[in-house]
Amino acid sequence: MIPLSDLLQVVWYAAVAALGVAAAGLALLHLLRGRSIAVQLGLVGVATVLATVSGIVVITFMMVLNDHDQSVVLAVVAASGAVAAGVSVLLGRRLVAANRVLVAAVRADPYRVPGARLPAELAELARELDDAYRRLAEARARERALESSRRDLVAWVSHDLRTPLAGLRAMAEALEDGVVADTETVARYHGRIRVEADRLSEMVDDLFELSRIHAGALRLSRRRVGLQDLVAEVVTGTEALAKAKGVRLRGEVRRRTPVEVDAGEMERALRNLIVNAIRHTPEDGTVEITGEVDEGMACVSVADGCGGIPETDLPRVFDVAFRGESARTPGGGAGLGLAIARGIVEAHSGQIGVANAGPGCRFVVRLPLAP
Repeated sequence: MIPLSDLLQVVWYAAVAALGVAAAGLALLHLLRGRSIAVQLGLVGVATVLATVSGIVVITFMMVLNDHDQSVVLAVVAASGAVAAGVSVLLGRRLVAANRVLVAAVRADPYRVPGARLPAELAELARELDDAYRRLAEARARERALESSRRDLVAWVSHDLRTPLAGLRAMAEALEDGVVADTETVARYHGRIRVEADRLSEMVDDLFELSRIHAGALRLSRRRVGLQDLVAEVVTGTEALAKAKGVRLRGEVRRRTPVEVDAGEMERALRNLIVNAIRHTPEDGTVEITGEVDEGMACVSVADGCGGIPETDLPRVFDVAFRGESARTPGGGAGLGLAIARGIVEAHSGQIGVANAGPGCRFVVRLPLAP
C-alpha cells in the first residue's frame, strides 16, 4: 500500500502538470475565440488529453517504473488521447455542418426551418428565428398597409378639401367684386361660407385625432360612467342631423351598465358610428342604438338601413379613408370617422366590428365592464 505522504505528493505533481496544460489550453482558446467551433473543440480535446497524459507521465516517472512498463503506459495513453482528439474533431465538424445548414436557411428567401436534424440548441435557435421572421413579415405587412392607407388618406383629403375651398374662393370673390349685391344672396353666401368653414374645421379635427391615435399619443382620462348616459348623450347630439335627413333615431340601454372610459373620446367614437349610419340610411329609415351586457362585456350596437355592405368591403370599412361607392357623395367627410372610432375603442381595450343585418348593417362596440 502506498504511504499517504507519497500519494499526496503524486497527486500534487499530477495536478500541477495538468493545471499547466489547462492554463496553456485556455490561453490558446482565448486567442482563437473568433475561429471555427470545430477548431476550438479540437483544441479542447487535445488540451484534455495532454492534461491527462502529463499527469500520467509524472506518475510513471515518480513511481520509477521500468522502461517496459513506462512504454506500455505511455502507448496506451497516447492511443486513448488520439482517439479522444479524433472524437473532438469529429464532433466539431458535425456542429459546423449543422451551423452551415442553419446559415443557409437564414440566407434563403423566405426563411424556412431546416428539415435536417439539428442539435437541440441549434434547433431551438431555428424555431426562434422562424418566430422572429414571422413577426417581421407581419410588421412589414402592417407597414405596407399603413403606407397604403396614408396614400389613400392624402388622396381623399386632397379631393375633399379642394371642393369646399373652391366654393369658398368663388363666394369670396363674388362678394369682393360686388357681383352679388342683394341682401338675400349675400346672407345666403355668408351662411354657406360658415357651413363650409365648419366642414373644413371638422376635417382638420379628424385628421388631428387620427394622427394622435396612430402616434400612440391618445391620452385617456378614464372615469366610471353609465353606458346609458353615454348613449343618451350621443343620441341627443345627433337628433338634429337625423331629423334633417328624415331618419328616425332610437336609443335604448336595457340595463344599467357601468364602464370605465374617457367619456369625451367614447362619445366621439359612438357619434361617428351614428352619424355614419344616419348618412347612409335613406329617408324615412331607422337607426337603432342598443346597449346591453353580452359575455361579460358592455356592448353597444348601431343598426342602420343602408342596404348592406358588400362582403368584400366589410374587412375594409375601418381602414383610413375607405368609403364605398355609395359614400362618395359631397358632405360625406374624409372617410376618417370609422377609423377614428376603431382607434378610440381599441385604446380602451375594446373591440369593434360590423356585419350585415336586416335592412342594413350593424356596428358593434364591445367594452370591458367597470370593475
